[in-house]
Amino acid sequence: MAGIAAAIWAVLAAPVAAQDTGPVVVELFTSQGCSSCPPADALLRELAARDDVLPLALHVDYWDYIGWADSFAIPAHTERQRGYARTAGRDMVFTPQMIVMGQQSVVGARSMKLAELILQHMQHPPVISLSIVDGGAGPGVELRPVGAPVAGPLDVLVVRYAPLRRVEITRGENAGRTLDYANVVEGWERLGQWDGATPLRLELEALTGDQRAAVLVQRAGHGPILAAARVK
Repeated sequence: MAGIAAAIWAVLAAPVAAQDTGPVVVELFTSQGCSSCPPADALLRELAARDDVLPLALHVDYWDYIGWADSFAIPAHTERQRGYARTAGRDMVFTPQMIVMGQQSVVGARSMKLAELILQHMQHPPVISLSIVDGGAGPGVELRPVGAPVAGPLDVLVVRYAPLRRVEITRGENAGRTLDYANVVEGWERLGQWDGATPLRLELEALTGDQRAAVLVQRAGHGPILAAARVK
């Protein structure tokens, strides 16, 4: 694992022009019942230590039949992955798969390719200003275009996730292993839809326990993610 970490951190250590783009979103579609997934899960844990990357683990349910039901799997995660596949013109879904900013696909734990894509997105100038602000009744989201309006419609999504979960797997392809999972997604909510032109403010619900959250702005229909911010 040290080799994976060294490779990706070396690429991301390269100088980058300062851009207020928010973190680069990396969605990992994974399963506790998939023997090929642990290296990708470990890579996601490495990324979770960075402020400029928002890694999210979306556990899918389509491998549950092979002997171990993933305790984090949510059918909506499978549907989200299938939506990405349809948008890209693919017929099949698979694990492990990483989707970077709702656009590029990385198969498995290909750390160098992933690092290069992350670096590319870090260098993109922002097109949306996304701010998490404090309000009297709780946190809120403020959105406005940077320069010209952005083509919509745009979904404003709230994703809630647990920073770390440990699982002892007793059956299936990973039987006998105890695995740690970072940023396990526990729920998605569409907070609203935005036209990409008129400044907008939306209210957020308070977090509970150790749960964390982030706001994503994504072109409707599983399009590109154009902005992201963690909820502090």
